[in-house]
Amino acid sequence: MIQAKDLHKFYDKLHVLKGIDLSIEQGEIVTIVGPSGAGKTTLLQILGTLDKGDKGEVFFDDINPFTFKQPRLARFRNDNIGFVFQFHQLLPEFTALENVCIPSLIKGDTFKSVEPHAMDLLKRMGLEDRAAHKPSELSGGEQQRVAVARALINKPKVILADEPSGNLDSANKEALHKLFFELRDEFNITFIIVTHDKELADLADRKIELKDGLIVGREVM
Repeated sequence: MIQAKDLHKFYDKLHVLKGIDLSIEQGEIVTIVGPSGAGKTTLLQILGTLDKGDKGEVFFDDINPFTFKQPRLARFRNDNIGFVFQFHQLLPEFTALENVCIPSLIKGDTFKSVEPHAMDLLKRMGLEDRAAHKPSELSGGEQQRVAVARALINKPKVILADEPSGNLDSANKEALHKLFFELRDEFNITFIIVTHDKELADLADRKIELKDGLIVGREVM
């Protein structure tokens, strides 16, 4: 489903990614691990089309989205990829329901048309009674579940998560990890997760280890 071929990335003279070859199948949960500065987040951003490699190619179902002009690339990203970040990235002035709807509103859907699906997702997350609350009124675990619902709203093929449980306590962390696997089984979504959490890393179908911009380990779990 996703392929990276000989992927390189430079920031000025710093060679961050040094030739990454990676293939991920539909419905897999793959974790990317390694020390800080290994290139994990950079790789995730390129796979998510938020950044572009300086050399190499990325394919989604044999399509190279980096051949698209920016407006089409943005549409491709919004239609096919969901994102979950460590610090949620919810907009503070909007309710949980409104935050979940945002990717669909960007696509051009009306709030009225997308609201039932957004409410279904919040219900799936156990947050139906929190829909009208703003992020400041939600716990960290609740905010992260809203972020997961937002990532799901456009029915993406893949969800990219960067340290998704890094800011959660043990109970919420365990619940989030369980949720990812339930969603994979229910919707056949591919998950690519950058994490320092050994428990989450070891739960995945495969674990990819990066060090100094290179893949140094590939482990089927």
